[in-house]
Amino acid sequence: MPQPLPTTIHPGKALLSRILIAIDGSEHSARALHYVGTLLRDTRDVQVTLFHVLKPMPRELLEHGGSEDPAEEVRLAKKLQEDQENWVRTESRFEHPILLTALELFGKTGFPLDRVTLKFGHEDDIAHTILDEARTGGYGTIVVSRQGSNRMKRFFGVGVTDQLLREASGYTLWIVE
Repeated sequence: MPQPLPTTIHPGKALLSRILIAIDGSEHSARALHYVGTLLRDTRDVQVTLFHVLKPMPRELLEHGGSEDPAEEVRLAKKLQEDQENWVRTESRFEHPILLTALELFGKTGFPLDRVTLKFGHEDDIAHTILDEARTGGYGTIVVSRQGSNRMKRFFGVGVTDQLLREASGYTLWIVE
């Protein structure tokens, strides 16, 4: 497995550190945002992504059941893909306020918002979704909160943080209490 890229080099610019902050809309995530924003607001070479993982996709959208007719199989696969994309689009709109609130809280720390990106992920395994984003986005640091809201507590309080501690080899992992 390739090692993550902790920094990105932009032509004519200094090294740019990329930090991924996993958020869930909880008070604990707000503390993580405050900590990172306050700590790094004057650090010019930092780019931050606020990352929220949507709830798992409903089972009926995971597979279409199949058909022995090749043409019908193609039609079913296309329909399933459209249904999945519609679900992600709908859930993203529904949960977008979580990212907007996080951005507002982060901005209050004085961190320049022109260096912040908002992004969603969606998978059943939250830790793997975070790690996949870290890998594909070239992040060197992942920030999570230790505990989350009741809905998300099972993600950030019981399992995800521990899983990240085990599997985030090659990344700097900040766990904010």
